[in-house]
Amino acid sequence: MSWQAPERPQWVAAINAGGVAPISEEAQLPLARDALLGTARARLGLPDAGIEDFCHPALDGDSFLEPLDLVLGALEREAELNVMGRWLTRRFLLRVLEGRLQLVRYLHEDPGVCDEPIEKPLFVTGAPRTGTTILYALLARDANHRVPEGWELLRPVPPPDPDPARFAADPRIALADRELRMPQTVVSDLLSIHPYGGRMPKECLSAMTFSFRSEEFTARYHVPSYEAWLQACDMRPAYAMHRLVLQILQRRGRPAQWALKSPVHLHSLQALLSVYPDAQIAVTHRDPLKVLASLTSLIAVLRWAHSDRVDYAQLGAAHAQRYGASLDRLAVETQGGDLPSARMHHGRYADFLDDPLAATGRLYERFERPFPPALQEAMRETLAAPKQGERGEHDYAFEDLGLDRSAERARFRRYQQHFEVPDEA
Repeated sequence: MSWQAPERPQWVAAINAGGVAPISEEAQLPLARDALLGTARARLGLPDAGIEDFCHPALDGDSFLEPLDLVLGALEREAELNVMGRWLTRRFLLRVLEGRLQLVRYLHEDPGVCDEPIEKPLFVTGAPRTGTTILYALLARDANHRVPEGWELLRPVPPPDPDPARFAADPRIALADRELRMPQTVVSDLLSIHPYGGRMPKECLSAMTFSFRSEEFTARYHVPSYEAWLQACDMRPAYAMHRLVLQILQRRGRPAQWALKSPVHLHSLQALLSVYPDAQIAVTHRDPLKVLASLTSLIAVLRWAHSDRVDYAQLGAAHAQRYGASLDRLAVETQGGDLPSARMHHGRYADFLDDPLAATGRLYERFERPFPPALQEAMRETLAAPKQGERGEHDYAFEDLGLDRSAERARFRRYQQHFEVPDEA
């Protein structure tokens, strides 16, 4: 068996064939920096005040220009976007640039926002497909936790109203929901793999994207030149941006006990800790070969929403290299005491499957957080809700990757041995 690209609806095929003139015309516009910056300003009704509009010392000045130029160049030269993909990408880039412009303007108008305390944030991380999403959904049931929703991380300015009714009526919810659900309408398989929505808990990645140092680009697009730069760059500006977004989101309410989540933190734990020195970090663990198969299936489908060419074998090899390095580093830094052991919790996917409530309780115990019966009952309700398989099956197999099983076992051996991660059948 090999990976089969999922079918797209007829209306998507018509767009990609050039049959919808407004979309085709917009898709033909070049993804050029000056044009995009100008359009982002115009859409917000702002005059052109130069590149300074998008820069602030608290956000590392104009450091976003290098990755912006790199990703724009890679999108034009490497990504092989189809018509729908170019149209979606242009809209995505404009929303991110508008958001960055709004963040910078907010900083100038309210510099005191940088003093908003972010204390002991809880980060859930681990390789993708290791149970981070369901664990995060359980943590979101805790009234003591502030879990950012999709619309908040896509459109954080102005700060949301703390009143529950006005919060739920914010017009940004519909805008974000439309953007987040669009790829699921282009390729319906995404819904069974990883659903998205404006009011669902959202990963940290979207907040980091405003810095243009983000795997949101490498997940959606084949951009190897940008990906190589991203893996070698200083990620502290991305976390500074992430922190600012949280500070703005809590500006109108009380300081929050943030619960946050993204697999990408696995690659940059030292950068995360430099910005959040008192962070508590929960790491999930699963057989890496299962991770590679499931992750590659997800990313292939996401890229298929934007391009007619997906190199499944290349994706699998890239993920093996990336997560092999990061998981090995996690084992080495844990053994060497380079990570704050008192603020780290490790949980195995197999244990979570056996008893998810008990596994979550161990996390609460580790971080000395209350775990009352009412919260446990709320978590049971979440666990009883429809699961992925009830929306449609997510099929994947390690053999589809074209990787050598014994070589990959050797790659991940130190990681599996240190964290006692079992092989899955």
